[in-house]
Amino acid sequence: MYVKICGLRDAGTARHAVSSGADAVGVVMSPASPRHATAGQAVEVVDAARAAARLEDRPVDTVLVVNRMPAAEAAGVALELGFDVLQLHGSYAAADFAAARELLPRLWRAASLERHPGLRAGEFGEERLLVDGASPGSGEAWDLSGIAAGAEARALLGDGWLLAGGLDPRNVAQAIRATRPWGVDVSSGVERSPGQKDPELIARFIDAARA
Repeated sequence: MYVKICGLRDAGTARHAVSSGADAVGVVMSPASPRHATAGQAVEVVDAARAAARLEDRPVDTVLVVNRMPAAEAAGVALELGFDVLQLHGSYAAADFAAARELLPRLWRAASLERHPGLRAGEFGEERLLVDGASPGSGEAWDLSGIAAGAEARALLGDGWLLAGGLDPRNVAQAIRATRPWGVDVSSGVERSPGQKDPELIARFIDAARA
């Protein structure tokens, strides 16, 4: 089970996430978010995650997450700061992905079934799709019954997608059993307060996701 820990802003948390088994770490650059990181903080997270990955001798993806920045501009920022992946949250269109891909080939898309019925992994040429609740990035729990095994929407999704939204160490194992995603993404579910990650919750989440 692929696990992404998102919303990181410091080197220590990035090292801890990787040493605890995270496959990806995400950095949010959105001034309205309590998890917003500066360019300097983003570079610290990327460098720390890469160093920890070398010690672990395994690949770890570093992901820049944006939700309002123009896609091509975001791709340029991701390249400049050293990220592997750009994740576009929200109302970006296929043309935005095409523009970003000219600079950075590895793109992820985050969207919700409520806003985009008939959601399909890879529809915009993205490498990975994050299936989130009605407000992608909010961390709010949502009804997963529509993408449970056997549901029509689940069949349409295809493969290679990550489940996001309202996950935490207590419910992630059950959510995985119900929906069978390729991976999971968490941010607020491993925080002690908005924007403040809890190392113990990060480790517990990763363990629960792989139980």
